[in-house]
Amino acid sequence: MPVALWRTGLLLSFLTLCVCLEEECVIGIVGQSISLPCFYPELSPFVNISIEWRRDDEVVLRSVWKEDGNVEICSINRVTVSRDAPVTGNFSLKVPTVDPKEGKIYYNLFIISPGNQSAPLCTVCLRTAASFSSPLLQREAAQGDKTVFLCHSSGGFPKPAVYWLINDTQTPPEGSVTTLTASLPDSRLYNVTSHLTANISKESSVSCVIENLFMKETLSSTSYGEKGVPVATRASEAMWVFSTALCVVVGVMVLAGVVYQIHLDRISKKKKKQYQHRGRHPRFNIL
Repeated sequence: MPVALWRTGLLLSFLTLCVCLEEECVIGIVGQSISLPCFYPELSPFVNISIEWRRDDEVVLRSVWKEDGNVEICSINRVTVSRDAPVTGNFSLKVPTVDPKEGKIYYNLFIISPGNQSAPLCTVCLRTAASFSSPLLQREAAQGDKTVFLCHSSGGFPKPAVYWLINDTQTPPEGSVTTLTASLPDSRLYNVTSHLTANISKESSVSCVIENLFMKETLSSTSYGEKGVPVATRASEAMWVFSTALCVVVGVMVLAGVVYQIHLDRISKKKKKQYQHRGRHPRFNIL
């Protein structure tokens, strides 16, 4: 295995291992709804229950279940819990729309009652993510003896990892890659643009890889060498012509052999008939 490919695979494995070793978080897709799980059936026999869901130190929902059956829910950003949560034990927090936020976001469920303000009943870690578009890869005009490649992908979250490969195995020379990630002001999603400037032959293929670890997505695009496909095509055409010519030559030789054999058979039959005719009518010489 080439050293460059081995190093790249080792780096990706290390990054994946680091993500796996971190505290497991719920992944929320930007723009979609999500339910943050919390089950606590021990509260079901109680009445006059008051709870709070907090995002870090901010209260995002307060709900009160009174003994007479009334339920009071006050929330921000339209987050909700089930109205029959004390009966079912399902206190999961429903978030209607996930907004992009860097890092981990912790949601905690607390029971609000005199003397019970200590540890949360549930703690949920949330990470937000969004898929990037399939990378657009272009081979631009050469700068002297160097070729410039442009790779662009948009609409993802968080910032991705960007890799380049030459001929599927080789990493670009150090200092040949420049990557810029920009946050869109309206959506706060990211656009990423990467340039590769290096002395690369026209026959070489170049690949741009966009990796979003939290979405477990790896997107790639490849620019194939200019002469890679035509050479293969010419080779295939040459093999086809050679095979056709060989078949024609073999066919002609077989046909000639058959004709010659028929000719020999006719001569043999003719001589046999002449011999038999002479046997029936012997010639007598007069002395």
